[in-house]
Amino acid sequence: MLKYFLKRIVSSVITIFMIITITFFLMKAIPGNPFADEKMPNPEIRAAMMEKYGLNKPVIEQYFVYLGNFIRGDFGVSYTRAGITVNKVIADGFPYSLTIGLYASLIVVFAGIGFGVMCALNQNKFIDRFFMVLSTLGATIPSFVLATGFLFIFSKTLGWVPSFGVDTAAGYIGPIVVIGAFSLSFITRLTRTSLLEVQQQDYIRTARSKGISEFKVTYKHALRNALLPVITYVGPMVASIVTGSFVIEKVFGIPGVGSLFTNSIINRDYPLIMGITVFFAILLIISVLIVDFIYVLVDPRIKLD
Repeated sequence: MLKYFLKRIVSSVITIFMIITITFFLMKAIPGNPFADEKMPNPEIRAAMMEKYGLNKPVIEQYFVYLGNFIRGDFGVSYTRAGITVNKVIADGFPYSLTIGLYASLIVVFAGIGFGVMCALNQNKFIDRFFMVLSTLGATIPSFVLATGFLFIFSKTLGWVPSFGVDTAAGYIGPIVVIGAFSLSFITRLTRTSLLEVQQQDYIRTARSKGISEFKVTYKHALRNALLPVITYVGPMVASIVTGSFVIEKVFGIPGVGSLFTNSIINRDYPLIMGITVFFAILLIISVLIVDFIYVLVDPRIKLD
């Protein structure tokens, strides 16, 4: 197993290097720069800013400078926030996304698996059809529509939650519900489908024929194998939720990573775009590595070596 994880770590480093390279040169290929004429009409000031941030150097030289800084853990200085490093910008915004993401992920995983098992055990009954309708709605309605509807009902009409910001605990309810809606719907359907498929396997019929209780057959034998596809989805899902939803954070006025990323693209803040992109990639790769480890715990038949 150690050999496998060492290989995965090496491949992860290569993946991060490729992400940095592709993102860097794609940004440089886009016409314009952060100090374009319409933003900074004075040519002398514009030239001084270009020289200060090294944007007047050849692109390949800029790339190696950035790569060297990244290896030292330095994401550079934001172009739009004078004197503030990208590391600090991410450190200030990430706690908001992390808080919302962790709570949303916990609710999604436990509620999604629970609803999925409930639907599978009551196939084609009222409770199954009810949750399938809800999960279909949750998976098909765009997140910004859910966010707008939530704010209209629970903020404007009922006044239960604030309409902007997360200064109070109630402010986190809306983002958590809306961000987790799609993943909750998907895990519910995935758990239901996977469990129904596993219950048709020969070893489940054998377990039932031996007189083992239905509870043990479902939760000890069937559910354990049925969770493998769910675990595959949960890893990237958690990384995606924790890094924040661009649209949702904008709608709810949350200064998280997603909102920062949107602003950085609009302002052509290259260091901030690169920093958040690489930060997200690292979280995603770590989550996939954790999923691979959980595979072995859930199903010992899997040999990663």
